[in-house]
Amino acid sequence: MPRAPVKVLKEQLARKSAELSALREISRAISSALDLDTTLTLITRKTAEVMGMDSCSIYLLDPQGEYLVLRATTGLAPEAIGRARLRYGEGLTGWAAKEGKPVASSDAASDPRFVYLPETQEYHFKSLLAVPLITGGKVLGAINVQTTAFHEYTEEEVELLSLIADMASGALEKAILYDNMRRQIMELSTLAEISKTLTSPLYLEDVLKLIMEMAAQMLNARLCSLMLLDEEKGELVLTVSQNASEPYRNRPNLKVGEGIAGLAAQTAKPIAVYDVLEDPRFVSKEMATQEGLRALLAVPLIVRDHVIGVFNCYKEHPHHFTEEEIRLASTLANQMALAIENANLVVKSAVVREMHHRVKNNLQTIAMLLRLQMRDGRDVSGREVLVETINRILSIAAVHEILSVEGFKFINIREMLEKVARTVAQNMARPDLELQISVSGDDVYLPSQQASSLALVINELIQNAIEHAFKEQAKGNVTVTLTTRGDRLLVEVRDDGVGLPIGFDPATGSDLGLQIVKALVAEDLKGEFILERCDPGTKATITLPKPSL
Repeated sequence: MPRAPVKVLKEQLARKSAELSALREISRAISSALDLDTTLTLITRKTAEVMGMDSCSIYLLDPQGEYLVLRATTGLAPEAIGRARLRYGEGLTGWAAKEGKPVASSDAASDPRFVYLPETQEYHFKSLLAVPLITGGKVLGAINVQTTAFHEYTEEEVELLSLIADMASGALEKAILYDNMRRQIMELSTLAEISKTLTSPLYLEDVLKLIMEMAAQMLNARLCSLMLLDEEKGELVLTVSQNASEPYRNRPNLKVGEGIAGLAAQTAKPIAVYDVLEDPRFVSKEMATQEGLRALLAVPLIVRDHVIGVFNCYKEHPHHFTEEEIRLASTLANQMALAIENANLVVKSAVVREMHHRVKNNLQTIAMLLRLQMRDGRDVSGREVLVETINRILSIAAVHEILSVEGFKFINIREMLEKVARTVAQNMARPDLELQISVSGDDVYLPSQQASSLALVINELIQNAIEHAFKEQAKGNVTVTLTTRGDRLLVEVRDDGVGLPIGFDPATGSDLGLQIVKALVAEDLKGEFILERCDPGTKATITLPKPSL
């Protein structure tokens, strides 16, 4: 009879010895780890091993104290890490954390407190034991173990998991502090890298993409984007995005004051939204649902008290943005605003240099034409010289007018020639002449320097037509037609006047206007010029290579 208690005692001692050995093993594993992820992985793996459980998971409380987020597991779906979450106090694990007490159930699904998380795929687990993770009176989260069979947890198992939780809590607090310190170092290093990027020779778009990638990493964001303000339209236009799909990229522009980003631009202040699906100010709920976007932080980009855009940071779960996150996002927004301002200054400097260069070239062309006119033997009045010179200057001005609107792009030749034709008709047509000048044909584009030369050529041809073709007519028509044939551009100027004089040879004609046209076509446009009689009137054809856009 006395042997039974001895046997039980030996079993208890063996079990306690095994538990102590397991605790020492866990303690050594924990002490060897430093960063949070490694510590969490070691705790869950060793706990499952020494307790003989099918799964061990750790949920940590988020900085706002609202959610318990799955941070490590040995048996649940790995893709649920960082995504699966319980409200503080929700489910058996949440209850253990909030109440500060262990809770166990051999059939967890039958417990009214149980909450199933689909992303964890925990449907095949039956029992569950959860204990809180607490250090210095502060709740860090909870640890639980599960089995695939129905299992009644013993007092010894509850006590062992509680001891493991007590050891783990101190290690986790240290690891969290270490991770916070490492994150701060990473943030400072990233900001230093961004500052370095701002002074690099990269194009602005590349700089902004790099900053966007760094921002997504630093803020643990699902998606980051930059919208710049189109002041003329009063709209925010998506400029750069990180990790955005087509529905997000194709969303309509936002008016200033419209939506969360529009309000941030209007108020010039950051706006944090816990859940965009619940906020009536957010205007793209369908897109947010498709993209899996829930929380939003919108921060304005400000240059000299002037909003130039908005930086958006989205998270995939409802989230209360901390003051630290808002401060970090604001710093990133300031860096982006600085990059854009630097780029604009560089562009403006380049614009000034380019405009000086072009104006100089065009003035030199006008000076050349005036010198030709001085050497011309015609007996003309000063007024005629001034009118012709004014028309040439205004023809070049037509090119610069288009440049001032469209920037340093290729010039729409048809639009430019319409301006040239109007200018010449207003300045040169006789009061008694009913003159119609029309421009038609394809939309063709040329670089600005070639456009200036072509403007002068057409100016001379229309002036010649007005001066010589309609001397004895009360009505007249001049048509300018643009066509493309393969890699060639054809510009035809035709009038229905009296035609070329008898015996006039276009190849050797000494008319000043024709000399100017031939020189510009051959030297500046690298093209060919043909002047011929037609019925009625005269036709001039300029053929030149069509530039590749």
